[in-house]
Amino acid sequence: MISVKNKFLIFRILITLLFAFLFFYVALPPINVTSMDFWFYLLFVVIVYFGTAVINVINFNNIFTNINIKKTVFKTAVVPTIIFGVFVLIFVLNFILSPVFRSDAYSKRITINEDAEFITDVKEVDFSALPLLDKESSQKLGDRVMGQMPELVSQFYVSSLYTQINYNDKIVRVTPLEYDGFFKFFTNRKEGVKGYITVDSVSGESELTKLDKGMKYMPSAMFSKDLYRHLRFNYPTEIFDVECFEIDNEGNPYWIIPTVKYDGVGIKKEITGVIILDPITGESKKYKTKDVPTWVDHVYSAELLIEQVDDWGKYKNGFLNSIFGQKNVVQTTDGYNYTVMNDDVYMYTGITSAAADEANLGFILSNMRTKETVFYKVPGAEEYSAMRSAEGQVQQMNYTASFPLLINLNNRATYLLSLKDNAGLVKMYAFVDVKDYQKVVVTDASKGIEVAANNYLNNAEDLVDKDNVIEKEITIKNILSAVIDGNTYYYITDTNNQKYRISIKVDKKRVPFLSTNQTIKIKYSNESDVIEIIELSE
Repeated sequence: MISVKNKFLIFRILITLLFAFLFFYVALPPINVTSMDFWFYLLFVVIVYFGTAVINVINFNNIFTNINIKKTVFKTAVVPTIIFGVFVLIFVLNFILSPVFRSDAYSKRITINEDAEFITDVKEVDFSALPLLDKESSQKLGDRVMGQMPELVSQFYVSSLYTQINYNDKIVRVTPLEYDGFFKFFTNRKEGVKGYITVDSVSGESELTKLDKGMKYMPSAMFSKDLYRHLRFNYPTEIFDVECFEIDNEGNPYWIIPTVKYDGVGIKKEITGVIILDPITGESKKYKTKDVPTWVDHVYSAELLIEQVDDWGKYKNGFLNSIFGQKNVVQTTDGYNYTVMNDDVYMYTGITSAAADEANLGFILSNMRTKETVFYKVPGAEEYSAMRSAEGQVQQMNYTASFPLLINLNNRATYLLSLKDNAGLVKMYAFVDVKDYQKVVVTDASKGIEVAANNYLNNAEDLVDKDNVIEKEITIKNILSAVIDGNTYYYITDTNNQKYRISIKVDKKRVPFLSTNQTIKIKYSNESDVIEIIELSE
């Protein structure tokens, strides 16, 4: 026969296991000692187990009658001390592993190439492949497409993810539909979520892609089909970073979930790999970071990259220097944006001094798949100064500037911004010189981005890089003129069939009288299919 004491112990264990499972099912903590969530989960389980020891009012057929309550309460009083001791040990461990003692390790969380040249690495801007639409504008276009599908609007809503990806050499944002509440999930759970939306970041073209088989494993799904629950029960010890929604080169949808490791408990986060999960079948596969398929664009989040770059800038000369002398201490500016190069998505942000003034020392470009990071020493205005400068040009309109794109325009680092009205519609484009944010030109967006760029170049001749000017003598084989946006341009072909363009503003007295077979000396700053002449030499 089971004794009263053993019956009570079995009762406590069963109650603890029940609450432990329910809490795990709802909160989904990783069974990993480096996660703070695990320790809070363990704390909850311990509290439940010892909490049952003080129950003295429950009487199931008098099985608890002979329990020594005073002794039990005394034992239970030890529990808070043990719990406190565990969290003190965690605090001490994290302190030992903190930048106070390991500043060198923190400064090397990310490897940064500091010897690169912006003009060499970053090609001159191709406006036909430039992500002009930011996330906010993409959301408006995507929601508009959804509004044209009444049979879906009543059952689903558009997720706010809008992940920036490179899809078959197209720069797009992609986001899934989601179940619109519990009852909509219950009625649609067998078919799943019907599709996803893509928005071309260059042209603004939006499309709803309907799937033959619906996506069943989603953040808005319930019970076993909940994305996070499905992941946790398949990978109970993994710590997950923020998930991304992407599509492969064939348009198949996937969830991309980076996996994380910590030093100590919850500090110095690093990505160990990714889990790629098929939301239609629920099948998943884990990859190490070096083995991630090239169609995946988001392995490292922008927030983690910025955190690691900040540690690089703060601790590379030691912990004490980061607080007192602050020699060569730098940090990222407040904000970031994306650009696309070489079939990958890059995050970029400015680097400024620890004083956080309104000037940048340069820029960071980080590959979000490989974490390859480059620091370009291009001193100039920080992004928010450029935004205020652009808004100041049209202050009577009350337009709001988007966070700028960093481009190479005419072999010079340049900010490109969109100016939006209160409805979020792009009304104007602004080009701002990085080195001098007071040099800004705005153009009506309806005229197109290339007209806006030409307008900027034509009204800012002093932006030419004087250190890279090339002088050359040519003989004119053919010359034609054209008027574009109110400005007169002359198009020249020399005897070597090289093409040139020159604005009448370059030299109003000489340019109109150029003729065939004439030999002239010209200056320009960069080679291209059509070279822009910036000066006629005497």
